[in-house]
Amino acid sequence: MEKNSIGEKIRQHRERLEMTVQQLAEASHCPPELLRRLEAGDLIPSLAPLLSIARALGIRLGTFLDDVIQTGPVINRAEKLEEMGTEGTRIVRFSGAGSSESSAQQSALVFSPLAADKQTRHMEPFLIDIRFHEEHPLSTHEGEEFIYVLAGRLEISYGKTTYILDAGDSIYYDSVVPHNVHAADENGAKILAVVYTPF
Repeated sequence: MEKNSIGEKIRQHRERLEMTVQQLAEASHCPPELLRRLEAGDLIPSLAPLLSIARALGIRLGTFLDDVIQTGPVINRAEKLEEMGTEGTRIVRFSGAGSSESSAQQSALVFSPLAADKQTRHMEPFLIDIRFHEEHPLSTHEGEEFIYVLAGRLEISYGKTTYILDAGDSIYYDSVVPHNVHAADENGAKILAVVYTPF
């Protein structure tokens, strides 16, 4: 099973604030057992609870991704982008947010952060490889998202409407509306996504 690298940072920030797991659970509206398993690295997180945890800790979502802080621009060269997602390159895995045990242990989304070290940023740009997953539960969080499809076919459930996007298509939406982004077929998809969450 894949180990998540975010759990240790959740624990560090929780302990810095002298919060118990139960206190963080109440503040983030996440089950205590979920938090324990995330901190232990036993679960691959889905994005919606991670946003709630970040808000409860008083930090940006990107803080979980930061490595070496930079105050100036963060530049990603083409050769680096081509390597993203390969072994040895920093990637972040998220589950498909399904309710089943197996879905919480599989990474349906492989995020390659494009600005992980930019200090005081308000947007989170990612290259995301989306693997086909059969469960598509809706989630909601504050903020906005922009998605540009680079390859494959994407299906977006947004409220009661479903949108199909092909390579070259894009969508911008309010994240407070229940939504789910997933590959439309077994070929998967690759997207550029920019997520904004108010801090």
